[in-house]
Amino acid sequence: MKKLKKKLTLVGFAFSALVLLAGCVQTVKNSAGELVPTGQGWVYNILVRPMSAFVDLFAIHSDGTKWLDYGWAIIIVTLIIRLILLPLSLNQQYKSTYMQEKTAYLAPVFAPLNERMKRARANKDQQGMMEAQQALLKAQKDNGINMMASIGCLPILLQYPFFIALYNAARYTNGINSSTFFGINLGSSSGSWPGFVLIGLAAVFYALQSVIMYFGMPEEQRKQQKMMLIISPAMIVFFSFASPSGVTLYWVAGGLIIVLQQVIVTYFIKPRLKVKIDREFKENPPKMTDLPKDVTPVASSAKAISTNRKSSKAGRNAGRQKK
Repeated sequence: MKKLKKKLTLVGFAFSALVLLAGCVQTVKNSAGELVPTGQGWVYNILVRPMSAFVDLFAIHSDGTKWLDYGWAIIIVTLIIRLILLPLSLNQQYKSTYMQEKTAYLAPVFAPLNERMKRARANKDQQGMMEAQQALLKAQKDNGINMMASIGCLPILLQYPFFIALYNAARYTNGINSSTFFGINLGSSSGSWPGFVLIGLAAVFYALQSVIMYFGMPEEQRKQQKMMLIISPAMIVFFSFASPSGVTLYWVAGGLIIVLQQVIVTYFIKPRLKVKIDREFKENPPKMTDLPKDVTPVASSAKAISTNRKSSKAGRNAGRQKK
């Protein structure tokens, strides 16, 4: 439950940051009642204006004549930026997945300390909880577990300016408000027909990403992740209803890359990491921490780990058969 709350908080923070930074673009209403940028502010001049020019590059000739639909221009620019950032995103997910898989592998080693922590929490024993927490952190450190090292703020900080620029470029680039894409007015709200089509596509892509991630998890982790199957697409649908169709088209194009990224992580990176971790601990067996007197150790850590790995593989195979 705590892990789910943390992930929900992270998702909420990401979308809140997106909306907050998007709101940094100063706008006024024109004669038609539409919101247009004032041209002032560092967010617009440093991020949005160059990205708008990049979109125009694929939509307008140098002589001012239009040669490509603005909808296709949004898609092309979004795919280019997402593909440029893909190696950075994959590297971050590689580190995060490595630590997650390593922690799952060592679950039997950490089980006695986790059990002690649960008992202390149930008994409201603050001293016992602190001791168990310290012992767990030591056991994780002894076995090379450092979840903070896999988080890393730099990749997130590098990606957000591009996403904010793309979001606002899709919303405020001159010409987009008067353009159509397969009969969809890019300047009108997505929450009306035929903008519903783009909302549906965005929801499908983000839901597909969640499903691929879900089936790549061991059976015991899936119970904690069921809620996440609907959170991401639900958030996209919510924001799409309040956004112009040009912005929703940006989310649709970005969703393609997100699905590709999840496929790479689930079916290429994760299996190789499991093999790597198995080899690492075969060469250097897990280290057992000095357990407190009131903690019952696992009878055989090697045997327990072997059983845990077999159970994990069985769960993944069951997921494939269900598919």
